[in-house]
Amino acid sequence: MIDLNDLRARPEVYSAACRAKNIKFDMPAFLALDQEYRTLKSEVENLRAEQNAFNKELPKLSGEAKTQKLALMKDLAQQGKDRGALLALKETEWRALGYKLPSVPLERVPVGKDDSENVEIRKVGQVLEFDFTPKSHVELASELDIIDFERGVKVAGARNYFLKGDGARLQRAVLSLALDLLHGKGYTIMDPPIIVGYDAMLGSGYFPGGEDQAYHLDERDDGFHLIGTAEVPVCAYHADEIFSLDELPKKYAGISPCFRREAGTYGKDAQGAYRVHQFYKVEQVVMCANSVEESARLHAELLGNAEQLLQLLNIPYRVVDNCTGDMGQGQVYKNDIESWMPSRNGYGETHSCSTFYEFQARRLAIRYKGADGKNQYCHTLNNTLVASPRILIPIIELNQNSDGTVTIPEALRPYMGNQEKILKPAAKK
Repeated sequence: MIDLNDLRARPEVYSAACRAKNIKFDMPAFLALDQEYRTLKSEVENLRAEQNAFNKELPKLSGEAKTQKLALMKDLAQQGKDRGALLALKETEWRALGYKLPSVPLERVPVGKDDSENVEIRKVGQVLEFDFTPKSHVELASELDIIDFERGVKVAGARNYFLKGDGARLQRAVLSLALDLLHGKGYTIMDPPIIVGYDAMLGSGYFPGGEDQAYHLDERDDGFHLIGTAEVPVCAYHADEIFSLDELPKKYAGISPCFRREAGTYGKDAQGAYRVHQFYKVEQVVMCANSVEESARLHAELLGNAEQLLQLLNIPYRVVDNCTGDMGQGQVYKNDIESWMPSRNGYGETHSCSTFYEFQARRLAIRYKGADGKNQYCHTLNNTLVASPRILIPIIELNQNSDGTVTIPEALRPYMGNQEKILKPAAKK
């Protein structure tokens, strides 16, 4: 949950955050429930305290006094049982609603209804102008026999594909480049579980609210799920732990396959590699001290790492400030990086960089001992360094040649045996 003491002191601020993030939430109803829950909890605790006092007093009594005390204790125990059962019901309701409360966006976040109102803050790189009619990655993938969408659909349904030959090698190369980049910067490489329990999804903020986007491995709501990003298991890696201040920040690079249902996107980007059910990501995850300045510094670092990768690949891109309506429940600040894709004649999102402050750490109980010796919740951040096959779209389209071949970016050649081009199948023989 968010800091409920802050919510109680500033409910109007959180109501405004709900409106800004397009989250429907009945704040007066929750505050009434919160008061009822706290009052009931206090009653139950007082009843338990009275029972404990009676238990200590009982051995000293005898005769009629003891009989009367036992009768009182029996009545008290029944009250405690009844009120405790009611408390358990109220707590379930209280937690379920509390988990829907959002973080408050920073003042610098533009207010807007959806991604159409994100604000561009910079462009990097020159958009390439071809002296021939360029092809889409779908056309090139078919002609070069590197991505097979038709058979992907035949085998696994819509939004599926086979990467093959140089397509599979190209993906492996870009993932390897990303991992080497972060390893060189001191990030710890993580190959995490891709099947996680409900608590990990809840702790990272994907549940409740994101269940329709996840693949569930059984019918229970608290069962196991396929991850949509390595952020989920890597964040949960330190759940219920307390760091010393000198252990922070923790910097991780999680590589994993990822799975998303893409519910609600019927007909949107249905063709090609832009919006698919299964993909790979290298995800940067950071846990740091509870400091606005430290979070801002690390956000800039994560964003800079992603920009460096795009520059190594010579992909033009732009960075946007995400508006309130294009932010998740827990994010207080978010940037997207959008890469130039000729087939879209525009920029398409390839990276997201998010700052959460305490939102995830509170849910996961990730803390550290501050300089004053008191436990504080960490701040968490994450950023996609690369997601494939989406990143293959600009790589393939921007590096195509008039003869239908694709030049492999220099930064990827060491991972592909110094191969310079992807050729058509006939030309390989």
